[in-house]
Amino acid sequence: MMTFKEQIIAQYVQRIQDKIDAFQDMIVALTEDSKNDSKGSAGDKHETALSMMHIEQEKLNYKLKEYLSENQLFSNIDFNKKSSKVTTGSLVQANENYFLISIALPKIMVQGATVFGISPQSPLAQELMGQEVGHSFKINNVAYLVNEIV
Repeated sequence: MMTFKEQIIAQYVQRIQDKIDAFQDMIVALTEDSKNDSKGSAGDKHETALSMMHIEQEKLNYKLKEYLSENQLFSNIDFNKKSSKVTTGSLVQANENYFLISIALPKIMVQGATVFGISPQSPLAQELMGQEVGHSFKINNVAYLVNEIV
């Protein structure tokens, strides 16, 4: 049985991989479209269409590289490291929410709890880093209390 933290990590790994797969699929589809388009049309419209496809493919390749880089960063984090202080890889419960100190990731729900993946460089993570259970602070007029570090 996976722990709560392992479920969070697995869900984020899956989300990152899904994004990578989606961008790879879009790039393949665009490549196929450009091959098919080159067999048909002629003239300026053809050149414009191919140029637009090429620009779109460059954008998709850029986004794919971003997600591959994020995937690499995420997989290099030691989430099993035990510490009484918040470090990269810690899962912190503050108020009703959980914060996984890793990379900036979208909000997810795990076992009915709200989880945010936050970058160590974010203002919230900067406030949390090195702190222990019981630490309280305010960001944007919201008071936080660290209840648990996993």
